[in-house]
Amino acid sequence: MKRRSFIQKSLLLTGGLVVAFKSSFSYSIFDSGVITGKVMAKGKPLGEVLVSDGFSVVKTNSNGVYKISPDAKAEFVFISVPAGYEFPEEKKIANFYARIADGQDYDFKLTPLNKNDDKHAFIIWADPQVKNKKDVAQMMSTSVPDTRQVIKDMGPDALIHGICVGDIVWDNHDLFVDYNKAVEQMGIPFFQALGNHDEDYRMGGDETSDRTFKSHYGPTYYSFNRGKAHYMVFDNVRYLGVEREYDGYVTEAQIEWLKKDLKEVPQDHLVIVCLHIPVHNSVKNNDAFYAALDTHKNVHIMSGHTHYQRNVITKNIFEHNHGTVCGAWWTGPICEDGTPRGYGVYHVDGADLKWYYKSTGEDRSKQMALFSDELTNQKRVIANVWNYDPQWKVEYWADGQPKGVMEQQIGFDPLAVKLYLGDQLPVTRSFAEPRKTDHIFVAHLSADTKKIKVVATDRFGEKFESELSI
Repeated sequence: MKRRSFIQKSLLLTGGLVVAFKSSFSYSIFDSGVITGKVMAKGKPLGEVLVSDGFSVVKTNSNGVYKISPDAKAEFVFISVPAGYEFPEEKKIANFYARIADGQDYDFKLTPLNKNDDKHAFIIWADPQVKNKKDVAQMMSTSVPDTRQVIKDMGPDALIHGICVGDIVWDNHDLFVDYNKAVEQMGIPFFQALGNHDEDYRMGGDETSDRTFKSHYGPTYYSFNRGKAHYMVFDNVRYLGVEREYDGYVTEAQIEWLKKDLKEVPQDHLVIVCLHIPVHNSVKNNDAFYAALDTHKNVHIMSGHTHYQRNVITKNIFEHNHGTVCGAWWTGPICEDGTPRGYGVYHVDGADLKWYYKSTGEDRSKQMALFSDELTNQKRVIANVWNYDPQWKVEYWADGQPKGVMEQQIGFDPLAVKLYLGDQLPVTRSFAEPRKTDHIFVAHLSADTKKIKVVATDRFGEKFESELSI
């Protein structure tokens, strides 16, 4: 049926146009320059729901109605999905938005969870970064089933969602479809942030570099809620108009939107900020970004990009810079700092957050790697404790005798040196090189020591133990 004929028949039958639109939205034709619509659940209006065009933030009234005058640069209208409702999705890709078109307004239909969502979990995937079908095959055979098992282990009633913090692909945007299949197989709603390798090159400047990403995943910055946690996703990759040249920057428009959005979030709620490039050392205007977040005191940033694992606290904001799903670009089992391929697993209880790093193919209890070598008249043991932060404690025992705390150093992971050092290694992608990290711990032992045990205790009091015969 031709589109014009379909519209005419729909108007005759219903008095307004209702069509399937990204699974959970409908729109009707009107002539005003103002977008208006409703947010509904089971036929009932929802008040106090935030609706935005990325510039303005408005609330629905008691009848579930919103009105918004879209900015000239606005491309989408989207909702900040409120707590207590399912995340709209299409084959598990989060779908909370509609693309703005002339003469249309948009209704959003939500489904109640019918359970309290104060307790829930989320998974952070950083940098799947698939370049070709071989990379895709590795992702599908390792990372996807590993994540599915973690989800299964949480139980059938657990509320879990995922967030990919960028570099979904590696310049090959045809592979967005393969990533989407991975998400569908994992079976939980996934939200996406834009990474530098997800951008379009040779199409102008920063304002046009995200067209393909938007065609798959919608707006590049937005928010949503679950329980007492407010999630915010940002685009902090600024394309400089020359192929593959970019910097870390949060645009002024996003910072202004952040202030408006966060103004509606209770002070005692947990705030989770998700983006690609780490803020603490690689975002040029991070002071302005931190200042905008300063209204809330329980803020965690989730980032990727670096292909190493690092936890940093800046201005009382905890940044989790994640080791990557692809490790060192699918060349070996570890990142450049020795962190295994993997992802972050987070548990929310009210406004409290707990977490661990899950190494792909390993039990969650594996939180370190031990190495030893022989020096003149002594032995040395190196422990790489990749999810370390300043509240961890790393202790060791030699032949069953407690020896105290290991010395923290900045150094290389021995396995990363073995696998990646030199212009011929790794064979397929030789640009990967071992990288120094601050989560290296060292102990010097007598030459006759036979066995070392290391116990790392995280900030939550959980102990992780590893032994090595030397």
